[in-house]
Amino acid sequence: MKKFGKWNALFLIIGVVVVMLSLSGCMAPTFFASAPNTIYVTNLKDNTVSVINGQTNNVVATISVGNWPDAIGVNPTTDMIYVVNYDDNTVSVINGQTNNVVATISVGNWPDAIRVNPTTNMIYVAKSQDNTVSVINGQTNNVVATIPVGSYPVGIGINPTTNMIYVVNMYGNTVSVINGQTNNVIQTIPVGNEPGSVRVNPTTNMIYVVNNGDNTVSVINGQTNNVIQTIPVGNEPASVRVNPTTNMIYVTNLGNNTVSVINGQTNNVIQTIPVGNEPTGMGINPTTNMIYVANWGNNTVSVINGQTNTVVATIPVGNEPWAVGVLY
Repeated sequence: MKKFGKWNALFLIIGVVVVMLSLSGCMAPTFFASAPNTIYVTNLKDNTVSVINGQTNNVVATISVGNWPDAIGVNPTTDMIYVVNYDDNTVSVINGQTNNVVATISVGNWPDAIRVNPTTNMIYVAKSQDNTVSVINGQTNNVVATIPVGSYPVGIGINPTTNMIYVVNMYGNTVSVINGQTNNVIQTIPVGNEPGSVRVNPTTNMIYVVNNGDNTVSVINGQTNNVIQTIPVGNEPASVRVNPTTNMIYVTNLGNNTVSVINGQTNNVIQTIPVGNEPTGMGINPTTNMIYVANWGNNTVSVINGQTNTVVATIPVGNEPWAVGVLY
């Protein structure tokens, strides 16, 4: 009986150790996971990216990238951030866990826009002077395809559900539709004058295109690839973003320092929000319903509460902030 008592005690100790090791193994990833609700803002003149903690609205890091960073894309699945460096013809890859540049990828001449498909981990870069889109494999950081599109492509939107990519061609007044499986243009859609930005609501499969030349937004039905409505907005609309959770669309109006809020159900502007000087790029956190607006003219980011449509914070960043990406 004493022998069995000793063995029981030993088994008990081993069992406790195994359970503790198992628990520590399960908990370990939380210590290494990147912080959610992090906002990345490109600063054109500084050649940097400001990193903002979305909980405190403070800049917590500044990352050096290439020359004239004018576009940004994020992959919330891999915690990777992709920054287009217009003057270098490159893309800087930032690890969101460490906020370090881990790779620099050469692309074609004058890269102007970038978007990520988080489902396929493919990155699409529009090059305005080449009239092409480079496709980067996010696993290898290699360019795997180059796709001819329209004249002067400057914006990209992606529907990760359908794997369709939408490229706005500013000088052609069109949108090229790319099938992400074949990397072929399957349709070209006429829109308004000088389209400059595009985003997709994957829930409704609606595509929103900002037309800088006529102060409107074209709404495209992704099922038919037809423009179903044209919405007047403010002066010199620069960029568009979509919150798929609320079905609200936000448009920065560079010419009158405002953001137009469009209800995606009715396609009407329901509010106009004053922000900083010359607002350009935006980012949205659909989880917190916060919108981040880069004010190019006064080196700040306006934080809008999507529930009240009011500016709740103004954050100083670098010199000439232009584009915004959000990890959530």
